[in-house]
Order: sequence, then C-alpha cells, then structure tokens
Amino acid sequence: MRIVFMGTPDFAVPSLEALWNKGYDICAVYTQPDKPKGRKQILTPPPVKERALSHHIPVEQPATLRTDEAFATLQRYAPDLIVVVAYGKILPKNVLDLPRFGCINVHGSLLPKYRGAAPIQWAVLNGDAVTGVTTMFMAEGLDTGDIILKKETPIGPNETAGELFDRLAPMGAELLLKTIPLLETGTAQRMPQPEDGGAYASQLTKEMAWIDWNRPAQEIHNLVRGMNPWPIAQTEFRGKRLKLFRVSCKEAPCAVPGKAWEENGAFFVGCGKGTAVCLEEVQYESGKRMSGNVFLRGHALQPEETLGIS
Repeated sequence: MRIVFMGTPDFAVPSLEALWNKGYDICAVYTQPDKPKGRKQILTPPPVKERALSHHIPVEQPATLRTDEAFATLQRYAPDLIVVVAYGKILPKNVLDLPRFGCINVHGSLLPKYRGAAPIQWAVLNGDAVTGVTTMFMAEGLDTGDIILKKETPIGPNETAGELFDRLAPMGAELLLKTIPLLETGTAQRMPQPEDGGAYASQLTKEMAWIDWNRPAQEIHNLVRGMNPWPIAQTEFRGKRLKLFRVSCKEAPCAVPGKAWEENGAFFVGCGKGTAVCLEEVQYESGKRMSGNVFLRGHALQPEETLGIS
C-alpha cells in the first residue's frame, strides 16, 4: 500500500513515525510551507517535514492543493491511501477521490464533538472530563466524514492543553495503526456523523486569553489550562501584563472579583460567585516564569490591589 501522509505540527509526528516503523510505503509527505518564527523571524520547517527528511521521504509543501499543478504532482505519487493528521488545509474533492482506499484523518477529539482546528484546547477550556481521538473517512465538510474508530481517555483536573496534546498524539498514532488493516481487509465500519451533532472548535486567539475576574474560579482555572502552552492566559498587574501558567481554586465567600491578597505566602485573586484562585505559576512582562509566592517577594501587594484591565 502506497501512502501519502499529510500533516504539519508535533501532533502529527507520532503518526508518521508509527507508519514508518511499521514498514508502510510512505511515498511522500505533504506539509505546510516553512514559516518565519521567533523574534528574528527565522524561516523554520514544520516538525513533520524535519521528521520526514530524517527518513529520506520526499516532501511537498504546496501553498494550496487546488491548482492543476498540485494535483498532477499528487497523482504522480499514485497513493492507495492518504493519511491526514493536523495538516491545516482542506482537501478538495478531486484529492479526496484519488486514492482507492480513500483519505482518512486522525482527529484529536471524540467526533462529532469538537470539529475544527483546536479540539484539544476546547475540551480543556470547557472543563470536559473525557476526550479522545477518532479516525474517520474524510469528506468535503470540515471533520464531517464517517467515523471508523474512537478511543477515550480521561482529562486530568489540572491537565493543560499542552499536556493533553502530548498524550493524545501517540494515542492517535496507535488508533491509526488499528485503522489501516481494516481498510486493507475491507472490514472498516462506517459510522455516519449527525449533521448538526458537534460543537465547532475554532482556532484560539490572543484576545481570548484575557481573564475576566467576574467569572467563577473553575472557569478561570479551565481557561488557564486551555490556553497553555499558547497563547497563555493573562491579566494586568500595575499596568503590565502578567501571564498565568497554573492556578488552583478555592472557596472564598467574601472575595471581590479581581482583588488580590496574600495568604500564608500564597498569591490569591478573587473571582466571581464567592470563589478565588491561587496564582501558582506566573510570568511578569519581560520577566521570568516563577511561582506566585516568589513573585510576591519582589512585588508586595498594596492594600486594595486589583488585577485586570482598568
């Protein structure tokens, strides 16, 4: 079986590696074009490209798959199957129809829930207790194809999106290796998704990371977890940005939203509905990451000190 693999970020690397280690014929890897990164805007290849080149697999990085030239290049690879894992581009119908076994996708949620670009983050943001991975046949809609297999996993109460990402990536690779033999033997079941059964997991933005201290502590806790490792939840402290990497919740019936206080060396901020969070790991603008209590040693709280945009 000739496989074209399409993927871009770290999440896709375990699936590519699993196919390689299993001895599948990966005739080409498609990934997003190199992009400038960091303060110096150095042109950087995607993680999937780096892994593919380490195995001497041909790499294609078209800006789009919708041109005749891009389709002709793909045709020359004559794939029997296209495997897509977080590629970042929607496949046109002529591409979907090209391989004899079709195109399959590894998705980081229990479809139909959380179709879209950021399923892992939204599961954490919404405080879900369970998530998982899904393999599916690809269709023209966004993550709407027939489901093949699913695997569930609990989400830890303090688990960040980044930590969950690292757990789901190899889980997706394992599910992929269980899926392909079903295609080869013609025994893959097709479970149609309901047309309106899934919440859409939109891409995160930096604007979403600002904390509203009127929200209950648990919602803020979920925001901090879901925004880690990007874009990182943040608030304003003395006119500068304060990033929050980890917090914990407590009941605080007399707490005022946004009002900060110190308790036994710990840094607390009032939230809505009589709750508060303890700022366990923070980073002040232009500073280093540190624990909340270490931060207070250099920034003693003033009476009636409040956090948030004034």
